[in-house]
Amino acid sequence: MMRQSLFIIVILTGGLITVQSLSQAPSPKITAEILYGKDLIVRTAYYLGPNGKVAHLTNGMNCQNCHNDAGTKFYGLNLIATAANYPQYMPRTGNVMSVAGRINGCLQRSLNGKPLDTTSREMKAMVAYIRWLGKNVPKGQKPAGSSVLKLAYMQRAASPLKGETVFMQKCQACHGANGQGLVSADKIAYIYPPLWGPNSYNDGAGLYRIITFAAFVKSNMPFGTTYKKPQLSDEEAWNVAAFVNSQPRPHFDQHQDWKDQRRKPVDFPFGPYADKFSEQQHKFGPYKPIADLQKSIIKKT
Repeated sequence: MMRQSLFIIVILTGGLITVQSLSQAPSPKITAEILYGKDLIVRTAYYLGPNGKVAHLTNGMNCQNCHNDAGTKFYGLNLIATAANYPQYMPRTGNVMSVAGRINGCLQRSLNGKPLDTTSREMKAMVAYIRWLGKNVPKGQKPAGSSVLKLAYMQRAASPLKGETVFMQKCQACHGANGQGLVSADKIAYIYPPLWGPNSYNDGAGLYRIITFAAFVKSNMPFGTTYKKPQLSDEEAWNVAAFVNSQPRPHFDQHQDWKDQRRKPVDFPFGPYADKFSEQQHKFGPYKPIADLQKSIIKKT
């Protein structure tokens, strides 16, 4: 039997969010579904990994590896605003995506796996949990603390070489010198996730974009870091992101993504582009010249 706490999100003055404990949902049945959804986020591999008890869909990582603290951590790619902002039109895929569609996108990209049946008990539970987290977030709102805390662009390109030094000093203790993470004794899940290699996120994942990765590690890594008490400088975060995302990983077929090239993120590392900047600059920066031109292109259309 799962013994977990539920959460309710409260909007505070100034748009900040906090997570408070709540003993139960409106009914035992709903409580059980939400708790199962939370457990799927925390222990995804236990249920859906290579040795999962329900299905074998993903790579052994857990949703919580990216969405820290079961999707509740401030600036830890939390899931608090998800329900309030989906369904939404996704420029990447060119269609309107539901919460379930967004979950499947993560399963296929971040967990390098296969989509989950949207009518399955597991999908319904994860959707129920995400809706529970965001039950007090107004439609269309993204409270402070959502997603990641963006970093100011550097004036130069991020350096994989300098990032390797940061990785060896700050990251290898958990993720290993070869970046392959640490798998549990029962081989079901990772204690520390792999950052590259065959069991890591693929090149279609959001973290493969250096802007997102740098912002994430700045507020969350090494272990114990918070956005209020970062352990890396901005430059270190940019550089270690460049290093990690220069390493080999699975490929995701993205030929159907970003049909409107003008909407591609400035750090999307695969052409073609609506501008003349190189793939190298789109991957490592500097990004400000690209961002400035992109704004002007979109403004004119």
